Amino acid sequence: MDDDRRVVFGKDADPDMQRAFASARETFRWFWQELAWDRRRIVKALGFAYVKAAFSDGGEVEHMWLSEVGFDGQYVSGELLNAPLHVDARKGDPARVLPSLISDWMYGTDEGVFGGYTVQVLRARMGAAERREHDRAWGLDFGDPSRVKVFRQPEGGGVLRALFGKGRAASDEHPMSVGMAERLREELALDPSIATGKDDRGWTLLHDEALAGNVATVKVLLEAGADRNAITEHGMTAAQLAASLGWTKVVALLEGRL
Repeated sequence: MDDDRRVVFGKDADPDMQRAFASARETFRWFWQELAWDRRRIVKALGFAYVKAAFSDGGEVEHMWLSEVGFDGQYVSGELLNAPLHVDARKGDPARVLPSLISDWMYGTDEGVFGGYTVQVLRARMGAAERREHDRAWGLDFGDPSRVKVFRQPEGGGVLRALFGKGRAASDEHPMSVGMAERLREELALDPSIATGKDDRGWTLLHDEALAGNVATVKVLLEAGADRNAITEHGMTAAQLAASLGWTKVVALLEGRL
């Protein structure tokens, strides 16, 4: 589709759009958690994962989508999917923004599109024919414009679906974290250095698990001797990373309160 059609201009007086922006920021942690787990899968479940954010160089605000999304506890980063109309940048340029500038997120799986708060606001204002044309332009089925899906159904169904299919937000836990905890314990028994080693960014596995809100795997790593005081190259502890996305149970665990 035409890249310029992905550019959305901010309308500060539009209450529906402002509510969509706020909802996207409030639920960004669930987007990040799903993306973090997908990067560990051999067979990827996400067909795409984008974040939209507000950009301005002193003039009009443009809300543009980012692909190749990263988050380090301080900044959301990625590559511009758009050809900006007013901001001095080009499609494909690297960009980073504060989480407070997030205006939407979405990812796609074989279950459909998740997120897309601002997209659904716009689609709700379209007629049926215009909505179909919009979806054809994106090459996606956005479904019912009155509904934004946030959580995927647990893989495998059964007990996991019963446990996490409904009160997922209250649980603060991804089903894969529960399933992977025992496997991680077995791997640590064979190679204890997994708990303390750092990757090429200077991050430990504890940093990554904390930022993704994975209570079960964080607990296993701590039991194996992971250093809760280790800092990333940009100076953040695992607890600070967890706090950046509001993972209160992980913070409590890392601070010895759980």
